[in-house]
Amino acid sequence: MRIKTSNMLWGLFFILIGVGFAGNAFNLWNFELFFRGWWTLFIIIPCAISLIQNGFRVSNLAGLIIGIMLLMSSQGIVDGNVMGKLIVPFIFVLIGFSMIFKNMFHGDRSLHIDVKYQGGAAEHSAIFAGNRYQVTGEKFMGTTINAIFGGVDLDLRNAIIDEDIVINATAVFGGIDILVPANVKVKVSNVPIFGGVDNKAGTSPDPNAPIIFLNSTCMFGGIDIK
Repeated sequence: MRIKTSNMLWGLFFILIGVGFAGNAFNLWNFELFFRGWWTLFIIIPCAISLIQNGFRVSNLAGLIIGIMLLMSSQGIVDGNVMGKLIVPFIFVLIGFSMIFKNMFHGDRSLHIDVKYQGGAAEHSAIFAGNRYQVTGEKFMGTTINAIFGGVDLDLRNAIIDEDIVINATAVFGGIDILVPANVKVKVSNVPIFGGVDNKAGTSPDPNAPIIFLNSTCMFGGIDIK
């Protein structure tokens, strides 16, 4: 359902662009795709989609607010110098609140180098940062990965995967590396927008091998499976 929601929202975005240009052809309005600060949409939209799909996360909320702040600065609504000075304090304040109210939003779950997935899935995000995660000796049930102007490395080589699972991944001006064990097969369904997926994972000869289904969107970014 998550990947369907993501495709629907991205689809609506491109439909609106098409309608905008069609309106220009009939002189109904003056639509411009490359307005001042248009590039901030590649921060705002993925973070908004992540909020809708996965609920509140510090990473997606921070990315959304930073994107909106940069758009306001580009449009001249707020002075750029002031906005630049506010971004860093805002990040520290948000991190502080996330640490205080972590249990309220996430229960007792926290991100570690070894993340336990037994009975559920986890989300990994990197926005203007790089994160590395390794699953060792635990049953892996699937995950959602978001890399926006950042990178995520997920090492599953020592994870226990004994059934079919789904990984939803979004790379926007970022990169995702996924290392998989030898006993699985990988099937990729990707929406490439100036990006793509490179699947170098070997295929298990076992006809009953578990399958990792990767549902991904790559916009000016890439995903490597090894």
